[in-house]
Parts: sequence; structure tokens; C-alpha cells
Amino acid sequence: MAGRLKPDSLGVLGILFFVLSAQAPLTGIAGAVPIAVAIGTGAGTPAAYLAAGVIILLFSVGFVAMGRHVVDAGAFYTYIGKGLGRPTGSGSAGVALFAYCAVQAAMYGLYGATVSGLVEHYSGVHVAWWVWALVTMVVVQVLGASGIEMGAKILAVFVLAEFSILIAFALVTFFKGGGPEGLGLTDSFSPSAALKGAPGVALMFAVASMFGFEATAIYGEEAREPRKTVPRATYLSVAVITGFFAFTSWMLVSAHGASRAAGEAGKALQSGDAAGFVFGPIAALFGGWTADVLPILLATSLFAGILAFHNSANRYLFSLGREGLLPHGLTVINGRHSPWVAGAVQTGIALLLVMPFAILGKDPVLTLFSWFSGVAVLGIMLLYFLTSVSVVVFFRRSRADNRPWNTVIAPVLGALGIAGAIWLIIANFTTLIGGDRTTALWLQVTVPAVLVLGVVGARLTRARAETTG
Repeated sequence: MAGRLKPDSLGVLGILFFVLSAQAPLTGIAGAVPIAVAIGTGAGTPAAYLAAGVIILLFSVGFVAMGRHVVDAGAFYTYIGKGLGRPTGSGSAGVALFAYCAVQAAMYGLYGATVSGLVEHYSGVHVAWWVWALVTMVVVQVLGASGIEMGAKILAVFVLAEFSILIAFALVTFFKGGGPEGLGLTDSFSPSAALKGAPGVALMFAVASMFGFEATAIYGEEAREPRKTVPRATYLSVAVITGFFAFTSWMLVSAHGASRAAGEAGKALQSGDAAGFVFGPIAALFGGWTADVLPILLATSLFAGILAFHNSANRYLFSLGREGLLPHGLTVINGRHSPWVAGAVQTGIALLLVMPFAILGKDPVLTLFSWFSGVAVLGIMLLYFLTSVSVVVFFRRSRADNRPWNTVIAPVLGALGIAGAIWLIIANFTTLIGGDRTTALWLQVTVPAVLVLGVVGARLTRARAETTG
């Protein structure tokens, strides 16, 4: 049957867990922090997370203001369409869907490699990474079709597990007075520390680690009292994500010692085990048992992210089908009010994105994970920018909200910050994907290409409808 998604299914905490799952916190810490410390600003990396948090918070002000007037499962494209016109909104829908599916495919690559390594370590049996990816696609499809409440419960368990061990490490380190050189507050947060080395690279990885919080609005149709729940969940998500990454990265730097952190991170990268920069201090503090637990938590962290992005992408497909931009069959929901057809299509897209890398024998981490996560970050940042501009245009036209800070000042400042972040991402894109310049260029071109194709497709659809009508 076709219809609406199940209302009153999620509260603030339920939405928060979906957002935090999309962050894949342990993946962000173990994957991004060592690189940012090694080739970015060293001990000043925590300041980059604070700066990224400020940019995202400014964006959120206008995002939330728009959300009070628009509640739809296709958040980005609906918001952008309201201000910049339906064709631009449709183009942005293509970018959003592309970005969510790309980052999910990227996670399948790292997840498959992680699980394959764990199984081989404990059983001695080698099973190719793509086999685990395929099995997980089936599991994710089943969980996605089981209803939003089931997904929220599953994610809550995984998110709490990985958050708990990282926060426990950070808090114990903090109350112990830090590592060999103390807490090193000024070493990590002073202006000179923040601007040392390559601040652009550090900010780029900080912004990349935080993407996914915008999912708060995607679940507006399924939220209890969405005009209250979504704003609260959005601000809470930004605050929690910023505080978590800034505090945990600070304690990691402190555990190594501010003067030695960059060197230790560099050694971890050269050894091919970047996560060692993170796992080492935790094992030193809590004992060797963490060496067994942390890789497992990394796998569950990735699984949680995969499921979260599956739910985000299938709601985009559902919304596009309801708007007539994609086949109406995508709006079919099951007895649990889950868009199961859209979910099946999303799973099919994941299969199409992942399997070429398996067939060609490509490294799932160095190619699939690196390439697709980079292009996804670029796509989402473009959507952030277009949304900020749309917020200003929408409220100037409609006068539905006359608060200057919420509808003009904060969105403009957010747009400027996001534009700067986009410039940094493009300038350092080869570093972000870990590839060569030619590959980087092709991947960058895909984002504006998808946007243009979406705009052209929307105009052709509209012209055809007017002709037949």
C-alpha cells in the first residue's frame, strides 16, 4: 500500500541515535583523528573540531527555522526547492541520494574488510570482504523493513557501546590530569595551536567526521511533535557530536603528549594501522582486553552507520516517489509503515556500487571506502550551502519568520563557513581520498554532474507534464 510513514514513532533520543549512528563515532575517531593530527595541525586538531562545530551550529539555526515550516522525509531537496525553485530542489535530491548511497557503499568496504580480518583472526578462515558486505546488505534490508522503532533500538545498543568506551577513556584521562605532558589545554586550543601546520586539512577532516546530523529533519514525518522534536534533536546532535569529537581528540593528543602526538600519528599511518594511534592509549589505560573489543566495536560502529544511511536514503526515495520525480511504486509501505520498496531499491543501489570493486579485485579500504566517502562529503557540503542560501531566500519572500538572526545572519555566516570548507575540501581532495589527482578530479566532477542532471530532468518532467496536461 502507499501512504504516509508512521507518525509519532520517534522522540528526541530516537532521532539522536540515528544521527549518532550515521556518524559512526569510533570510525570517525579511529579513522580521521590520526590523519588530521599527522598531516593537519598536530596537537591543535581538537580546535578544528570546535571550529567545525561552530560552522555546523550556524547552519543549523536556519535549518531549524525552515524545519518549523516544512516537514518532509526529503528534507534537503524540499528545503532547497522552497527557496531556490523546484528544479534546483530536484537536482539537490539527486545529490543527497547519491551522497547517502555513496557513503553507505564506502562503509560497506571498510566494514567488509574489518569483519573479514576479525573472522580470520579468531577462526583462521579467510572469507572475502565482499561476502560479508553481501550478507550485511540482506540483514540491513530486513531491519529497515521491520520498522523505524526496531532500527532505533538496534542502533541504540551499538552507539552506546562505542560511545561508552571512548568517553570512559576520555574522562579517565582527563581526571588523571592527562598524559605525560599534562592536559595540554593551550597546546590544543590556543589560536597559535589551531593555526599551526595545515589547519585547512584538519578542518576538512573535522567537517567530514560530523556529516550526517542533518538526518534529524529526514525523520520529521515520523517524529512526535516534529516542530518541537526536530529542532531539539538537531541542536542536541550538533552539541553532542562537537563536544564528543573535540573532547575525545583532545584526550588522545594528551595521552600521547602534545609534543609527540603528530609524530606518533605519523608512525601509525606509515605502519598501515592508523587506528593504533587511538587503540594504543586505550589499551594502555584499560588493559589488553580492549585490543579484542575495539576492533569488534569498529565493526558494529560501521554496521550502525550502514543501517542509518540505509534509512535516510530509502526515505529520500520514498519522498521523491511521492513527489512524482521517481516512480510512484517507491511510495509503497508495508504493515509496519516502512518504505520497503524504496528500501529494496536502495539495497540494489548499494549492490551496484559495491560489486564492481569486488569483481575488479580493488582494495575495499584504499579505493571503495576512500573514494566514496570523499565524494559523499563533498556532495553533502554542497547541500549544506544550497540549504543556507535557500533559507535566506525563502524567508525574505514568505515573511513567515522575521527573526534576523534565525533567517538571515546565522544562515549567511553558516553559508560563508561552509563555502570555505568546500574550498578546503576541493583543494585537499587528493589527500581526503588517498588517491591520485586524476581520480580526485573525476570524483569531484560527479557531484555537480548529478546536480545538473537532476535540474535538467526536473525541467523536462515539468515540460512533459504541461504538454500532456
